[in-house]
Amino acid sequence: MTTTYAVLSEGLEKSFGEVRAVRGLDLAVAEGTVCGVLGLNGAGKTTAVRLLTTLLRPDAGSARVAGHDLVREAAAVRRAIGVTGQRTSVDGDLSGRQNLRLFARLHRVRGPADRVRELLDRFGLADAADRPACTYSGGMRRRLDLAASLIRRPEVLFLDEPTAGLDPASRNRIWEAVRSLKQEGTTVLLTTQYLEEADRLADEIVVVDRGRVAHTGTPAGLKALIGAYAEVAVAHEEAMTRAAAVLDRLTGGEPTFDHERRAVGAVTTDRTLTLPRLVRELDAAGVPLLDASLRAPTLDDVFLRLTADPRDAPAYGTTGHPAGGEELVT
Repeated sequence: MTTTYAVLSEGLEKSFGEVRAVRGLDLAVAEGTVCGVLGLNGAGKTTAVRLLTTLLRPDAGSARVAGHDLVREAAAVRRAIGVTGQRTSVDGDLSGRQNLRLFARLHRVRGPADRVRELLDRFGLADAADRPACTYSGGMRRRLDLAASLIRRPEVLFLDEPTAGLDPASRNRIWEAVRSLKQEGTTVLLTTQYLEEADRLADEIVVVDRGRVAHTGTPAGLKALIGAYAEVAVAHEEAMTRAAAVLDRLTGGEPTFDHERRAVGAVTTDRTLTLPRLVRELDAAGVPLLDASLRAPTLDDVFLRLTADPRDAPAYGTTGHPAGGEELVT
């Protein structure tokens, strides 16, 4: 079966002075899927979104969005897409209902009252529909912004870190909305720094590093690149060396040491290694074991491994989100 792509780019480039924000971006997003775009601050994610939504003109390369050429048919691209950026576009002086009516008029939506009512209900904003948007919480404003981007049922929806800074309840509402959009056939391109978000929502993940696509694959496929992680905690410091020797022999991976926890860990791609076998081998070697685990990698592990500079890469098993800070070229 031939795959039809909602977003297809080849060699996209964009520079700001001497800063090369996007350096030959090749991207293929199949119709009706959710594509998660991951990258460190400054990797080029937001610049790529601004290119693909016609907000910036590429210096080189080509792309088609919803079947339209990004440069020659920019107006057609804009008619086919919806965009929710990092900053909300709603007017705080207008009510939620008035904001959606305004967007409906701008996009010449037929039957706007019904569509506005549908979106207010869908995003849990019906009770606050006639309050000024400036009185909304951050999560409510983000949901209103997403509703505005859906006012005309776009073929492709671009979400640039849509849940940044939101509480878990608000984040879950947006996740539910993304899932339902996929079921309706909308293609979603989602940039995020929440690894759990990409893991739960994305059919395919694209890791962007230094303005290029560094890795692509399903969440499960990317995790398989890393391998499982075996870790043991021992009774005293002296036993760590013996534990490391066992892990080295069983996994073939270079052991890492956490002296504060008296723990030793190593990566293994050996799918036959089991926890009972690991414990038996440690016991046979006389290792005074306190705890042992063998777990699949998280997407956080994958992300940190695939984007880290080899000179300062964190030890495998370190979890959490990339360090914060101002994003100069996003």
